[in-house]
Parts: sequence; structure tokens; C-alpha cells
Amino acid sequence: MSTEEIKALERRAFELVNKGKAASIAADEIWAPNYFLHSGIGREISGLKDLKQYWSSLYVAFPDLHFTLDDVIAEENKAVVRYTLTGTHQGAFMGIPPTNKKVTLWGIEIHNIASGKIAECWARWDTLGVMQQLGVVPIPKKGT
Repeated sequence: MSTEEIKALERRAFELVNKGKAASIAADEIWAPNYFLHSGIGREISGLKDLKQYWSSLYVAFPDLHFTLDDVIAEENKAVVRYTLTGTHQGAFMGIPPTNKKVTLWGIEIHNIASGKIAECWARWDTLGVMQQLGVVPIPKKGT
């Protein structure tokens, strides 16, 4: 794929996940059947079934979940995306009961593209920031 085709694939992926639960219906057009996510938070996702279950749990936890694609860089068979995610915590998330708090976090992912689909992802999110926004982890005071 050309770099412009990879960038278009990434934009379509973000448009799709912003459709909420409907995203799982069209996931096959964007993500490879053997998709694998290296999340760095102890939860690895393998295959489209796991990916759809993961999304489903996110949409339950944050029904108004919205991703903004801030940057996409593409080269050969890889893409790097930087995004901002917002949502209101209205369902259980990582064992945390709903707080009804609005959260904003950033994420950066490196995607391996194979046969025109996203096949593998290495992701890092502002997990600490989310935990602080949800009130699970205290925010340090200045000077401490």
C-alpha cells in the first residue's frame, strides 16, 4: 500500500470506532482476522472476536466514547497514530465502578499493515491520567 492508502485506512478505522457498537459490524474491512494488540497494560487482544469484545466493553464503560485522530504518519507497511479519546465513565472499566466523570486521554499506536488491513498494534495510553481523572489515583500536589 502507498503511504496515502495507509493514511486513508487509518482515517477509516477512526471513523468506524466512532460509530460505537456499530463498529464491530464492519471491523473485518479494517482489521486482519489474526489482529494482535500489544497493550502494555496486561491485556493482549488476539483476533477479531477479542477485539470486538474489547470494544463492546469500552462502549459500555464509555457510551459517548469519541476518538480524534491528531496525527498519522505512514511509511512502507507501518503507521503511527496519535489520538485523543474522550468519554464519560458510565459503566465498569478495569474493575472501577461508574463515576460519571468525563475523561480525556491521549494514545499513541504503531500499526503493522498487512494485505491492506491493520494486523498488529503496539499501543500506549495515558493510563495514569485516566486513573487520576476517575479519582482512583490521587493527583500529586505541586511541590511534593
